[in-house]
Amino acid sequence: MFTLNCNGKILDLNSPVVMGIINITPDSFFEGHLHKKDAEILMMAEKMVQNGASILDIGGQSTKPGSKRIDADEELNRVIPIIKSIRTSFPETIISIDTYYSKVAAQAVESGADIVNDISAGSLDDEMIPTVGKLHVPYVCMHMQGTPETMQLNPTYTNITLEVIQFFIKKIETCRNAGIKDIIIDPGFGFGKTLEHNFTLLREMLSLKMLDCPILVGVSRKGMIYKTLSTTPEHALNGTTVANTLALINGASILRVHDVKEAKEAITIFNALNKSS
Repeated sequence: MFTLNCNGKILDLNSPVVMGIINITPDSFFEGHLHKKDAEILMMAEKMVQNGASILDIGGQSTKPGSKRIDADEELNRVIPIIKSIRTSFPETIISIDTYYSKVAAQAVESGADIVNDISAGSLDDEMIPTVGKLHVPYVCMHMQGTPETMQLNPTYTNITLEVIQFFIKKIETCRNAGIKDIIIDPGFGFGKTLEHNFTLLREMLSLKMLDCPILVGVSRKGMIYKTLSTTPEHALNGTTVANTLALINGASILRVHDVKEAKEAITIFNALNKSS
């Protein structure tokens, strides 16, 4: 089993944990998380902590398909005040910064963040992996084909699970050589993948255990859920809970979600099932 050293706070992944999503953006794909005032964001953070979130993931940049990129300075203006406020209000809660800019990662950790969550695995900023190595914090390394602007135009694989594993073998080596000790891998559901690719990855996710890293799964209210159910992100909670449960069965250590209470309940049922076997 895995433990993460998050700036001196030890996160035990013997039981899966929940990462709550807090987007500081005006264009979240999920209406319930559209840009809010600082006080509302703190209330959201408090509710997530009360409902059992071990990690709060703060993001200032939309990465939904076709989203437009903002620069590092604008992203910093969005996330740093919130990170400082959450750090003060919830000193024991682990904070993750969701960014692909090394500059944002460094200033976020200096302001109280404990984990760097990078959708690009260092491909959008060559300084990201060396910077995280110097910061001595855990790194979420995600697989993505293309960029947020282009990733859903025509994602193509010969064998997606094998290609994702090969990608991580190389990235893990790069991270280790940079001095990163705690590496979390994220298969990148919805990032440069068709619905079929997503479900193949979910079905075959146990294969990623060979990489000997904790697995983070982020399927919350995504297209693979609501498109399959012919609904909208706002009506995709039940489908998300089903997919999260399947992810737990297939080896997920961290569930990245909009809805903490329901994800925590899925983990409780999953743990009860394992104890009774």
